[in-house]
Amino acid sequence: MEFVYVVPREELFPEFYPHGLQPFRLESDGEGLSREGFEHAAIDRGFFVERAYAERSPHLQQIIPYGVVCCDDRVLLVKRLSKGGESRLHDKLSIGIGGHINPIDAAPEHGDESSRSKLLEAATIRELEEELTIDGTYTTQAVGVLNDDSNPVGAVHVGLVQVVRVRGTVEIREKDHLEGELVTLDELRERLEGGANYETWSKLLVERIDELLPHSVLPLA
Repeated sequence: MEFVYVVPREELFPEFYPHGLQPFRLESDGEGLSREGFEHAAIDRGFFVERAYAERSPHLQQIIPYGVVCCDDRVLLVKRLSKGGESRLHDKLSIGIGGHINPIDAAPEHGDESSRSKLLEAATIRELEEELTIDGTYTTQAVGVLNDDSNPVGAVHVGLVQVVRVRGTVEIREKDHLEGELVTLDELRERLEGGANYETWSKLLVERIDELLPHSVLPLA
């Protein structure tokens, strides 16, 4: 039995329900979602429930860390293979590495007390290291959320969009689940315009890729 982390919808979106990519607002801008507000609600108001229950409960949002991996001037594009765990995503292209937040992400380490403030970070790092081999260093930066209520799957999930900047090399670890290649932003757009089979969230991100990654695809200093 799998348990996943959820937050009541009204706690994450008390004023409006965004559609598509909602970038976190700048501190000087009073409109839109703030990163601090979203993360505070996610950490303080969330809890674990059985996944089967969460999948049929649109009043709960399953938070999915969704990392866009950038290496030099390219973005990691993956294809989810039929041996992967989520059948609804088989054979689809994605620029997001991530998955559900599980109880292991809140578990104490080395006898220390669990820190809920590290929950989102722990889940992000676990998913990256489960699916990828990164030879070098990387940083993560939360840049916004993805919400899509247009279908039953999207209605019960919300993506925490992270830009993952790699200094080094990156390869697919789970090669029986994923195929991957580093491509330019132009290639991402060209494939979208050519009708490539992107999963919905990645399609929404590629449509706004210049806004999402204005500087993040540059090498780390």
